[in-house]
Amino acid sequence: MHEATLYTAEEQGLRCNLCSHQCLIAPGRRGLCAVRENRDGILYSLVYGQVAAEAVDPVEKKPLYHFLPGSHTWSIATRGCNFRCRHCQNYSLSQVGARESPVGRQRSPAEVVAMARTAGCESISYTYSEPTIFFEFAEDCGLLARQQGLKNIFVSNGYLSAVAAERAATWLDAANIDIKAFSEKFYREICGAKLAPVLETVQHLHSLGVWLEITTLIIPGLNDSEAELRSLAEFIAGISIDIPWHLSAFYPTYKLTDAPRTPPQTLLMAREIGQDAGLHYVYLGNVALTGAGDTSCPGCGKAVIKRDGRGGFQLERKNYAAGKCRGCGYALAGCWS
Repeated sequence: MHEATLYTAEEQGLRCNLCSHQCLIAPGRRGLCAVRENRDGILYSLVYGQVAAEAVDPVEKKPLYHFLPGSHTWSIATRGCNFRCRHCQNYSLSQVGARESPVGRQRSPAEVVAMARTAGCESISYTYSEPTIFFEFAEDCGLLARQQGLKNIFVSNGYLSAVAAERAATWLDAANIDIKAFSEKFYREICGAKLAPVLETVQHLHSLGVWLEITTLIIPGLNDSEAELRSLAEFIAGISIDIPWHLSAFYPTYKLTDAPRTPPQTLLMAREIGQDAGLHYVYLGNVALTGAGDTSCPGCGKAVIKRDGRGGFQLERKNYAAGKCRGCGYALAGCWS
């Protein structure tokens, strides 16, 4: 166990200020994430250093297409999540019972950083489960990683509190935030959360200088209407037309097995909506479509990165240097070295 940060004492318990649920946790109880517990007036993280998954990934798998493309990232996760998504692809990792012990392999921040360096990674990604719930461990790893020349990445549902986002921005370099839908109803019924705090986090992290990319998993009948996708695209474009938007195909899983797979034509429609909203970079994932993961230059329209059609995780051809298109010299948005 490790004492948590970002909590305050109140008459009826401890107020966790880490995420937007702002749980008031009574003595002997846990927050909604099921990995932060009030023991005798002290809030503890039950997952500090308890790494339940670790692997080397291409950074494109996060997905991040404009952050050190072609590099590898050391990915780690503990168990737990502050959402209850019915379509979670990592539910065995993310969903923890109220009395379950969420243990993993004991790792120290020094070990995590050393493993990343030994594996030849240029960054550490806090991913697979929701990194907000193991914030203390991620922060200690992130601060040490930055000292040793590694970048830090969050793959998150975006439910950080404002104070957590500000604290993370002191060591976080990039984030992929999952905007799951542009509907409060969807967030309430499918995720057990709210949309507004996610949108606030996206705006906040962008203002703090963290490189952002957005992912939306498109689920037929739930978040795939043209009107909703257009509103979401316009929201992203209103922050910056240079924020990449990743549109992914859904497949039935966990508790959401009655919805069909996303047809390719829906993804193509969504990409067109994003482009019509002015977004420079819109990508398609979980689908084998020609050019789905290619990066085109907003200046001349030529492909500056060709990615394979099996998921976009491998670069097949690069036509840029120092972050600029070799064809016309246009400065591409992102972190390229």
